[in-house]
Amino acid sequence: MRNVVLARVDDRLIHGEVVTAWTPTMRGNRIMIVDDDVVRDTFNVRVVKALAPAGTKVIVYSVEKAAEKLMVPGVEGERIIILAKTPTTFSRLVKAGVPLKEVNLGGAGIRGERQPFINNVALSPEEVLACEEMQKAGVHVYYQLVPEQGVIEIDDALKKAKANFGL
Repeated sequence: MRNVVLARVDDRLIHGEVVTAWTPTMRGNRIMIVDDDVVRDTFNVRVVKALAPAGTKVIVYSVEKAAEKLMVPGVEGERIIILAKTPTTFSRLVKAGVPLKEVNLGGAGIRGERQPFINNVALSPEEVLACEEMQKAGVHVYYQLVPEQGVIEIDDALKKAKANFGL
């Protein structure tokens, strides 16, 4: 598998926190955006590529293509940051056989069925179940807004969200 240094849920994809905090801290030199909708929108692809930190290559894939690309041997020195808008995307990667060790929940705003989950993360019932599925598969799912902030475990938030949604 390729060298993934961070797998992060953030519905804003590339923005200030990713550019100024996560990429330098993780020494990322590639950002892989995994999103079935973004990959089909050539304008959006150009926008996210333009937002990347200098010297950082951005690639945008569908979930299926990302799973395929992540399973090949990595290139020496490659440090990939994977960004996706929802935990469901990461759950799909795990189900496709990508051996992710952990998934960081970053920003996910309230919209549609999403309800507050933990700090600045709101999740839908489907996304709550995706987090639970990943944890059952051995993936450490946690909340951490920026690298300087401590990791917050989501177990209690997961139980509360499941009860609130009647899952």
